Amino acid sequence: MHIAMIASECEPFAKTGGLADVVDALSRALGELGHEVDVYLPRYRGVTPPEATERLELMVPTGTGVVPVVLHSGRARGYRIRLVDHPASFDRDDFYTIYGTDYPDNGFRFALLGRTALETMRAEGRPADVLHAHDWEGAPAILLLRHRHAVSHGLPFDSMATVFTCHNLAFHGWVPRAQVEAQLDLPATVGVPAGVDLLREGILAADIVNTVSPTFARESLSAEMGSGVDDALRRVGDRYLGIINGIDSTLWDPATDAAIPARFSAANLAGKATCKAALCQQLGLDPNGPLFAMVGRLDPQKGFDLLARAAPDMLAAEARICVLGTGDMRLIGALQHLASEYPSRLAIAARFDRGLARWMYAGADAFVMPSRFEPSGQGQMIAMRYGALPVVRATGGLADTVIDADGSPDSGTGFVFGPADPAALAQAARRAITAFGDRAKWSAIQQRAMATDFSWSRPAREYVSAYERAIDLAATRARPAAV
Repeated sequence: MHIAMIASECEPFAKTGGLADVVDALSRALGELGHEVDVYLPRYRGVTPPEATERLELMVPTGTGVVPVVLHSGRARGYRIRLVDHPASFDRDDFYTIYGTDYPDNGFRFALLGRTALETMRAEGRPADVLHAHDWEGAPAILLLRHRHAVSHGLPFDSMATVFTCHNLAFHGWVPRAQVEAQLDLPATVGVPAGVDLLREGILAADIVNTVSPTFARESLSAEMGSGVDDALRRVGDRYLGIINGIDSTLWDPATDAAIPARFSAANLAGKATCKAALCQQLGLDPNGPLFAMVGRLDPQKGFDLLARAAPDMLAAEARICVLGTGDMRLIGALQHLASEYPSRLAIAARFDRGLARWMYAGADAFVMPSRFEPSGQGQMIAMRYGALPVVRATGGLADTVIDADGSPDSGTGFVFGPADPAALAQAARRAITAFGDRAKWSAIQQRAMATDFSWSRPAREYVSAYERAIDLAATRARPAAV
């Protein structure tokens, strides 16, 4: 089938987080299954089109008139990347914000992305079988398809299936009513009197909606975890699915990773000890104890505050701790204070450093992810592949990917705890420290963790099933009513 991906990020062209990895890896996995995938992406500042790029000039209608757009199309890794080039919209210092505040015309910018995708299909005379939009930035494509393109130019847009993936429910893409027509070119019937919540409207308009793990799909139906769209998700009913993300198993492979101090595998872990020694030397840590690593955005959502409060208990049990990330200055300060008290046992690198992150995955004995919520999570999967056993809270994708080693001795792959409090994290860490002291037990858990298949093969097939269901639903939706 032919799939049109609408996304604001895609590795290696534009990335701020995991969305970019998912769009790229899923598109490649779908290509390997024989499907044709076009990824529509803004051409942000600094984004270079691939070699052998085709150029298509379009006049794209918007709420404020027709604007000229250039579409650059070239082959990526198993799919076609289609860069939407409109400098006034995308040639900016940041993808989404200025001085930490959303660009006021974000609605227009990402509506232009979706509208260009639809206009490209019209110009080429070939609608996709499925339009797959990601997060609120992709939602305008679905809304424009429903409200502006359904009977456009004689093409069967009315039967194009739509799938909407919610990676992060915290960001909604709000457009005030006074700006809806100009920014989004949508009728007044869309949204509420105050304006349009693009995330909500994308959920309500799509044939199939999914988030990125089965457990988070269930959690997000509650007011506590639904970020204000739980009622919309409940209205979707059984058309709301949870499909766990994968990771790029070729990119994340300790047996071939040239960016770590030594290569290793489940069959030969000698290189992991070398990686731990090198990491501890770089960070000034004493290597004689289990080393716990935590990498990510220093934010209460990720549970860094729980680690800061659990750390003294963990250090008293002879743990070593290393932390990498940027974010909340209060959390950074608390961890820096601990590092000054325990300089050989706790280190914090308050920066973004991909190279050091790889060293931490490779060198750590355990990897901490005490998130308050985590729709999918990739860190725990990467850590398991590198033999760093995860210590995680039972939420979202963490609950779906990590099996507690004490609760399931024959199949466990890490250490799982429930309440979002420092005592529960400290207790789980102490269980990991105890297991670390039993080399046979630790090795068995490590072998199972490293053998877990987190490739995109299975998730890609689940998306294909979702596409097929969306196509069936769209055909029913588009069929004229009987008279």
